Amino acid sequence: MKIKSEKLDTLREEIMGRIEKYSQEFEKVSVRKNVPVSGKKIGKEEFKAAVNAILDGHWTDGPYTKRFERMLRDYVGVTYANFVNSGSSANLLALTALLSPKMGKRQIKKGDEVITTACSFPTTVNPIIQNSLVPVFCDMDLGTYGINIDDLKNTITEKSRAVFIAHTLGNPFNIKAVKEICDQYNLFLIEDCCDALGSSYDGRMVGTYGDMATYSFYPAHHITSIEGGAILTNDATLNTVIVSLRDWGRDCYCLTGKDNTCGKRFDHQKGNLPRGYDHKYIYSELGYNLKATDINAAIGIEQLKKIESFHQRRERNFNRLYDGLKDLEDIFILPESQKNAKPSWFGFILTLKNNCTFTRRELLKFLDEKGIASRLIFAGNITKQPYFIDYGIQYRQVSDLVNTDIIMNNTFWIGINQLLDDANIDYVIESIKEFCHVSSETKV
Repeated sequence: MKIKSEKLDTLREEIMGRIEKYSQEFEKVSVRKNVPVSGKKIGKEEFKAAVNAILDGHWTDGPYTKRFERMLRDYVGVTYANFVNSGSSANLLALTALLSPKMGKRQIKKGDEVITTACSFPTTVNPIIQNSLVPVFCDMDLGTYGINIDDLKNTITEKSRAVFIAHTLGNPFNIKAVKEICDQYNLFLIEDCCDALGSSYDGRMVGTYGDMATYSFYPAHHITSIEGGAILTNDATLNTVIVSLRDWGRDCYCLTGKDNTCGKRFDHQKGNLPRGYDHKYIYSELGYNLKATDINAAIGIEQLKKIESFHQRRERNFNRLYDGLKDLEDIFILPESQKNAKPSWFGFILTLKNNCTFTRRELLKFLDEKGIASRLIFAGNITKQPYFIDYGIQYRQVSDLVNTDIIMNNTFWIGINQLLDDANIDYVIESIKEFCHVSSETKV
């Protein structure tokens, strides 16, 4: 809550005026000299929001957090949204919530299996391991980079309890088929939407189909809150568990700085505690402290206001890049969206075909020298990562993961983010074509 003081209000106005000037100068000196794969687009609105939140003096989760949660909930179209300190924390909390005794007969137990893809970001897979569950890996389809549905069907056993998969680089997976399988076998579905804020499928936002959805607001993503993430759900029980897990595992649901919301703070009888034990210190879940701050949320609010313009720029950049590289289809597998999907692409994915006359390494080194950044598809085949081998991680796979290995060896992505304009995209097209032309000539 803001402290009421005319003098403080005057000083605040002066500070905001200086921020306005700072923002103008910031834009002049922050001109890019390269083509990044990702990045935050910020201005005076974000600077002012962050400083206002600091000057309010609340700092931890508070009014800005609640407003951001409401905006995010309404934007995606779900009942509950909970802001956390990162997308990785969101993934951890979402999966951990399924182990809560509050889930009743559907409670997941240690040793149960959770189905995902072998080509993942580690923090989609790690919560499975950290909760003493068994990851079961499916292959991906090339082009769409969504889970292979035949693999998914073939992996179901009596130990299967959940499917936890990402919309790869913003491209929705085959939600219709995945949802039908989850419903048939009574499996939980967690949508990892960390790269997919604003993507839709069949006219609905991704994140509205599963039991839970997770998001990331790290500076590389569609919007940023510095660090930050969120868990969205329509399930009241799951929401109660998520809030508790995020907030130390406490049973109390009072907002920060509030007491006795339930009206019976000293009347509870829970566990083997004495009757009337202060409800603020009763813990019903094996929790953490994974809250974000009001400063993060204040920035997130301003970013979310701009999301449609960000989507438009990404769509334009994607289409321009696709059209510019379409005549190289004999060299690359170009990205394609799922039927009925409208991605808000996080990046532009390319896979070198087997008959290619050059290596991915050679191309990426060339692009790097040109100032064009690139990234691989996260962990590639995660079972071949050092920590999987060194820690002796136990897992199961249902196929040879042929496409996953192709992705590990031949796939990469380049930027289409809102920082890039037509000239940037044209430069990328020209550079890739330059390399492919030179390479094909020298290797004939």
